[in-house]
Amino acid sequence: MSLPSILRRASLAFVLVLLVACRIESAAPSDAPVSAAMEGEPSGDVWIYTSMYRHVLDALEPLLKEKLPNVRVHWYQAGSEKVASRLEAERAAGAVRADVLATSDPFLYERLAREGAFLRYASPNVLRVPRSLLDLDARYTVVRLATMVLVHRNGGAPPPSSFADLVGERWKGRVAIGDPLTSGTAFTWAVFLQAKHGDAYFERLRDKGAIVAGGNAAVLQKVESGEADAGVLLLENALTAKARGSPIEIVWPEDGAVVIPGPAAIFHSTRNPVAAKAVVDLLLSLEGQRIISEKGDMHAVDPRLEGPRGEPGLEVLMSRSQPWTPALVELGLTRGGAIKETFSRAFSR
Repeated sequence: MSLPSILRRASLAFVLVLLVACRIESAAPSDAPVSAAMEGEPSGDVWIYTSMYRHVLDALEPLLKEKLPNVRVHWYQAGSEKVASRLEAERAAGAVRADVLATSDPFLYERLAREGAFLRYASPNVLRVPRSLLDLDARYTVVRLATMVLVHRNGGAPPPSSFADLVGERWKGRVAIGDPLTSGTAFTWAVFLQAKHGDAYFERLRDKGAIVAGGNAAVLQKVESGEADAGVLLLENALTAKARGSPIEIVWPEDGAVVIPGPAAIFHSTRNPVAAKAVVDLLLSLEGQRIISEKGDMHAVDPRLEGPRGEPGLEVLMSRSQPWTPALVELGLTRGGAIKETFSRAFSR
């Protein structure tokens, strides 16, 4: 790491320590609506490219209109992979329309950050976010957490206890997983499992007849229909399914759930940095976090809030999950293509 980078990190860490000290002495029961007011009243248009569900965005709209009445927020909503494709096309054309990016692809954020695409901004609300989830260079900020867990169908075989169990003889031909070639969340899961068990894990899954189902919705359908007895699935999809009466149960894997951070970042090219910062502040506010958790069935990054639908909160989630490390980030960035190729080769035999 270069000396300037070290100094930047030390400087921001020092600022965060000072801010934390101030918050301990002066924190109010509810969040201030925005911090960007010091730079001028937020107004004008802000484009947000996001993978958050449409119903979550609809729930955020009244809060945005109340707290930022002069800001007009426009959404481009699609899956993380589609958002990334559109963004890459716009970057290649030199005409990025987005002011804020809010998807669930942590490797994309790190790559763009290293390319200098993001404006550095540390919202005061990040003071509550666990340090392990912070980018100390303030290039992006985690605003939500998706989690890959295990599910099994009621009435079937006893549930698997871990991701490692899925390659056991007992689960031969009875497991559904997502496709990391097309699903961003399945890819992040694959990076963690490759780091823990090596390339042989995918070969063993193939040997045991694991069903590659595409995205999370397809995995859920396989388990609900009985084609598979167990699957690797996003917690939010499992919680929503259970709420509508789906015959599945959630299993927290003993070898650690895979938490997938959903950051927000402001592009250097933004035409409206004041309003963009205000929007990020609002997403991290207590009100914004509550909407993300309650409507999106995801964990908030504000530790004051409980988990979705009665699940334990942030502290328990982190204790149940495999930790993000610099080595994992590097693995996803530098060997992501190789991991996808290994997976493809294993399941094409």
